[in-house]
Amino acid sequence: MIKVVSIFSGGGGLDLGFKSEGYDIIWAIDNNQNAVDTYKTNIGNHIICEDINSIDVKSIPQADVVIGGPPCQSFSLAGKRHTEDARGQLVWKYIEIIKHLQPKAFVFENVTGLLSARNSKKEKIIDKLIETFESIGYHLEKQIVNAADYGVPQRRRRVLLVGLKNNMKFAFPLPTHSEDGKLLPKYVSVHEALGDLPAATANENEKIPYNIEPSNEYQLMMRDSCTGVTEHVVPKMSQLDEFIIKHVKPGGNYMDIPSTVDSKRIKRLQQSGGHTTCYGRLFPDSPAYTINTYFNRPNVGCNIHYQYDRLITIREALRLQSFPDNYVLVSSSKQGKSLIVGNAVPPLLAKMIARELKKHLA
Repeated sequence: MIKVVSIFSGGGGLDLGFKSEGYDIIWAIDNNQNAVDTYKTNIGNHIICEDINSIDVKSIPQADVVIGGPPCQSFSLAGKRHTEDARGQLVWKYIEIIKHLQPKAFVFENVTGLLSARNSKKEKIIDKLIETFESIGYHLEKQIVNAADYGVPQRRRRVLLVGLKNNMKFAFPLPTHSEDGKLLPKYVSVHEALGDLPAATANENEKIPYNIEPSNEYQLMMRDSCTGVTEHVVPKMSQLDEFIIKHVKPGGNYMDIPSTVDSKRIKRLQQSGGHTTCYGRLFPDSPAYTINTYFNRPNVGCNIHYQYDRLITIREALRLQSFPDNYVLVSSSKQGKSLIVGNAVPPLLAKMIARELKKHLA
């Protein structure tokens, strides 16, 4: 089996994809206890909860592949892009680990803002990364991938860097789905992803049995051998938010909200535009926009259910991220769960990358 070391593992989205393709994940690390507990519950006990900067790279076992994406907030287009803060520097720890382990391949995931991020010398971070990886013996291929192209019901665009030894060039997998559905199956829509789920509950600990049959391949894949779903709880909202979302039509956003609503932010958005997914309602016949770590709020992204006057549940967010219904979240808080889900690499996208990488490693 191909042995894998996973760093910045989170709840294991990348790892689930690689595991499903037969890779043997032998060691993993993350510094978030909720994520580590979730990982142990779903994937295995080979993960440790530590600050990666405190780890002696000599203690990490040898592996054929290293996977993981350093925390991306420093490179996010939505953030302040402090590329030299503590989180921004974690990319260099990633390189230190690669240099020591010398795996046959590595997979590095990050936000698209990485491609334009610069350091204090105005140098592009991505150019320095490629230069450094090449200096330690790797040929690097980079690509912006859209998760929707690979059957994930979400327009999630991320940068993937794949490095291979011995001047081998990685060929990214061809899309399996398309926007127009002419030459390939059409993108998996929000309704296709969520339409078979039972009604959400108010009971935090309830497992709700399925009450309708799955109607498509994606629903079957998500259910696997499950008999029902957990984490399918109606999110709580303020009275103002409840009033606001009733006015937003499917596919709409803050422009649908009455101008009489007493909100400076909404008035500012309606006047100046931008942030088009803010107060957005999902459109049933298209993929979702990016599921972020604040999908429990109506004002941060497109998080309103396409049919019901409520925000999406955690289970619905997991479905849109392509996590199977048997995936269990372990967290000391609701926001901790949202962080795990929103920060994850969609397992189905990871599976497609893992499948292609196997061909090169063979």
